[in-house]
Amino acid sequence: MASSLPSDHKAKIIDGKAIAQTIRSEIASEVSHLSQKYGKVSLSFLSLGGLWHGCACARLIRCSYIIWKSCSTMVPGLAVVIVGTRKDSQSYVSMKRKACAEVGITSFDVDLPEQVSEAELIDKVHELNANPDVHGILVQLPLPKHINEEKVLSEISIEKDVDGFHPLNIGKLAMKGREPLFLPCTPKGCLELLSRSGISTKGKKAVVVGRSNIVGLPVSLLLLKADATVTVVHSHTHNPESIIREADIIIAAAGQAMMIKGSWIKPGAAVIDVGTNAVDDPSKKTGYRLVGDVHFAEASKVAGYITPVPGGVGPMTVAMLLKNTLEGAKRVIEK
Repeated sequence: MASSLPSDHKAKIIDGKAIAQTIRSEIASEVSHLSQKYGKVSLSFLSLGGLWHGCACARLIRCSYIIWKSCSTMVPGLAVVIVGTRKDSQSYVSMKRKACAEVGITSFDVDLPEQVSEAELIDKVHELNANPDVHGILVQLPLPKHINEEKVLSEISIEKDVDGFHPLNIGKLAMKGREPLFLPCTPKGCLELLSRSGISTKGKKAVVVGRSNIVGLPVSLLLLKADATVTVVHSHTHNPESIIREADIIIAAAGQAMMIKGSWIKPGAAVIDVGTNAVDDPSKKTGYRLVGDVHFAEASKVAGYITPVPGGVGPMTVAMLLKNTLEGAKRVIEK
């Protein structure tokens, strides 16, 4: 990458919204293909010597009906479970359900009251595990305090773990030569943004800022699988700016508004900003605006590529959820 840049340099914006829309269109096309190829079974009747044989015919009708019944809903299905009435959770769930409708994925809506017991919620998860029309299960977090999130999430069948957080999926992600059934949506979206922007990870120095189970840890493992040399910067890292300054690729997922300054960035580096932080802004109707973990105005004068906030990683997370659901359905339908 370049060692110096002209004074009027501006980073190329990685438009996550546009890339996510392209991916949604691809998913919609595949869903349509699946539905057309596997969703219809023609019923035919058995005729022997020109005469209808009643018993044989009846058996065939029953068998054909069973086949038709099992194939008539051969489209991907995603169950989205929400507990309680948190406004932010309801907004996220509504967005996911709307996205399903847009690409032709069947949405199974499970809305449970705030006071639902942990046992009742787990029973509902088991029901969805057993439903052949459901290929992915998403339990919207956070859950109420009386429910153990880890216990509930571990009850989701690994074959339907479209969030990619089942311990077996994460374990396979951490092992060389093993492939998880699903990759966590946001980390998967980060790598997809790099790939679709023509940014190679092989042999590059990548720094992940943050080590959460949701983004930092899995994205560092994904980068390793993609042959990057990976360093993780966290709250106990000494002199983080000197480490970040060496990176060809930066994944910022610390949850601290505008923490990474322009002076921390190597000229020409690719910056993927996962952070979404609200900061006070009296000029806005809401009284705040959303910013990332990277100081966008400073970073865009130095970086080669950068994602905006909002409109960068966010739309990709939902697109990857849809993609995971499609992949889960294909494993079942095409086998």
